[in-house]
Amino acid sequence: MENGEEFKVDVYSSSSELLSKLQEKWLGKPKPYPAMYSSVFGGIILDPAMMVIPVDDHMVHRGHGVFDTAIILDGHLYELDAHLARFLRSASKARIISPFAQSTLRSILIQLTAASQCRKGTLRYWLSAGPGDFLLSPAGCPSSAFYAVVIDENFSQCKEGVKVITSNIPMKSPLFATMKNVNYLPNVLAKMEAEDKGAFASIWVDEEGYIAEGPNVNAAFITRENELILPFFDKILSGCTALRLLELAPKLVEQGRLKGVRTGNLTVEEAKGAAEMMFVGSTLPILPIVVWDDKPIGDGNLVQLKLLLHVCVIVSVFPFEKEKYVNFCLRAFFAVVFGVGNVGELTMALSDLLWEDMVAGPETQRLLVPYV
Repeated sequence: MENGEEFKVDVYSSSSELLSKLQEKWLGKPKPYPAMYSSVFGGIILDPAMMVIPVDDHMVHRGHGVFDTAIILDGHLYELDAHLARFLRSASKARIISPFAQSTLRSILIQLTAASQCRKGTLRYWLSAGPGDFLLSPAGCPSSAFYAVVIDENFSQCKEGVKVITSNIPMKSPLFATMKNVNYLPNVLAKMEAEDKGAFASIWVDEEGYIAEGPNVNAAFITRENELILPFFDKILSGCTALRLLELAPKLVEQGRLKGVRTGNLTVEEAKGAAEMMFVGSTLPILPIVVWDDKPIGDGNLVQLKLLLHVCVIVSVFPFEKEKYVNFCLRAFFAVVFGVGNVGELTMALSDLLWEDMVAGPETQRLLVPYV
């Protein structure tokens, strides 16, 4: 009942009526999804009102599906082959057989991106057990299904630091954590948990007390000895961007800025004692972390304290600027008290390496999209 009257449900007796209703949503609005591919339809769809999948698809009602993402930047697809290879490894773990060979999937994704005319955004794609029925087993599904969509998305190199918390949401078991499957409910709850506490995201810690990962990103640390460490990938997703970081970071070792690059186990105590901390992910590519569980990472508050003392000296020397500098002094004071850290120099150096690779890297990493 609504407002004392019986709620009436519309009945659509024809596809034209339904299509008209679906298209109403997009009238006069920008289209953030310029193109979609569906193996169910057998082609590319440019009308966002028709970008749908069947409700009896087992990815919808059983979560039997995997996905992956590639970046579109300056008209290039970044690390498409690495993401596609991981996509098919995930599908194998989920016991889903692709309806197409890897080369065909690659061709479809390139053609889809070209049809979208999108020069900057993300390309997301799914492999499902397919539509067929509402049972648990996919035995009744005639074929698996492949879907992909281009998302017109603006992103840039992250330079501002964020806060994180330690998650209380149980992390996935290694089988499911190392497979990029569509069951992201733990990830969603972990993200919401962080947002509830005014943080950007959360950090998972495994049952042995070692650092795992963020809800959809890898974590990385710079130790006090200037060593870059990423957690082992045996219980978490092997992020393509994280793996690329491990390939590029030795450049900083050659320059004498880093002492080493490796993967390894890190306890919470060791991780919180790091000099710098960051998230690593496709669209970031690195997001500095400056506060964890309300405590600054590295020497963030020490730097702020030095700034505070410096400002106090200025105030005493130039009393005519007192009001201006007192206000600045107060802001610095609260930054110290409430634990605001600083973005680390090596974090940004690593970010620069990845961003440069994304915008001007070798052809093995960047595929030029053949737009028409």
